[in-house]
Amino acid sequence: MSATANRLERRKALTRSALIAAGQRFIAEGRLNAPILEITQAADVGMGSFYNHFESKEELFVAAVDSALESLGDYLDSLTTDLADPAEIFAQSFRIVGRLFRLQPDLSRVLINSGASLIESEHGLAPRAARDIAAATHAGRFVVEDTDLAMALVTGSLLGLGRLLLQQPDRDCAATVDEMTVGILVALGLSRDDARELCSRPVSLDAEIAADTSS
Repeated sequence: MSATANRLERRKALTRSALIAAGQRFIAEGRLNAPILEITQAADVGMGSFYNHFESKEELFVAAVDSALESLGDYLDSLTTDLADPAEIFAQSFRIVGRLFRLQPDLSRVLINSGASLIESEHGLAPRAARDIAAATHAGRFVVEDTDLAMALVTGSLLGLGRLLLQQPDRDCAATVDEMTVGILVALGLSRDDARELCSRPVSLDAEIAADTSS
């Protein structure tokens, strides 16, 4: 590939990244009805550039949510890669995401305002949670007969938790997240003693990576 072509590809990638970042900001602010012109102005790109990447505002918002979810999913993978117990992987992931509602409020609002996309997306949290639930069930740690129903429970709990933590800034984040995680683990078939033991283990949050999940 020529140097000119390389520069063009980099410019296209930067433009797409700027549009997705702008889309995430608008989602976080709940401004889903904003005109495309306003989004392109926020991204500091021309209107014509928008249509080089997306056919509609809705397509941009889907890409923005998917990008946020995938970044968050990669972050969770990086922190749970050394764990062997799928129940612990699930518990650690939920506890980390719960804490990020306070550490990354803009990202949190993207997740909250994405609604059904959180469970329907093929990227990020949903496929990883479904994977861990299935693995924990196979290992005899969880008792789950309907993974889709379990995912609805987990997703609804996560969204409710996020809203609670953002609406009540004085609430103890770690204690609230861990108590919610215990309840979910019990609902998935773990004993309460085992659930509390998993949620008493340290949570490792890489501050630098955590900051990157919102970009």
